[in-house]
Amino acid sequence: MSTSPLNTQSVTARRSAEAQLRTLVIKFAPAHERLVGGMRRWLRKRLPAAHEVVYEYRDCFVISYSPTERGYEGVIALRGSAEGVRLYFNSGKGLPDPAKLLQGSGSQARWIPVDGASTLARPAVLRLVDAALARNRVPFARTGRGPVVIRSKSAKQKS
Repeated sequence: MSTSPLNTQSVTARRSAEAQLRTLVIKFAPAHERLVGGMRRWLRKRLPAAHEVVYEYRDCFVISYSPTERGYEGVIALRGSAEGVRLYFNSGKGLPDPAKLLQGSGSQARWIPVDGASTLARPAVLRLVDAALARNRVPFARTGRGPVVIRSKSAKQKS
């Protein structure tokens, strides 16, 4: 199958990346497998051209939704671990949050816990997502389907 410039990931490469991602979800967040799948579908619907840049860490995985293959340019990220699932806002510190949903104390990122699909339907959460996307500095492609990119960090952590 040929690919267009806006969809540069072959079917075989996507299947391989999806299989690796499923392995990470089962490894780190087996009890949250359905929630992670639902969140990915929800985020893909909002950001169809986003690159899903997947990082494996010692105790979790992170999927950054980025306009490029560079995860640090991501606007929103999903984090899964045995403790649960979180939705991260990479520039969350500056987001308007009248409902006081955002947690964390880092220099930039903030997060909210996601207990179920109903969390994503809350108006306050939707406003946070909209605000984060509106403040995005690197534009997402308007068309196409972004690839799934696996970036393993665990090998680097072991050395």
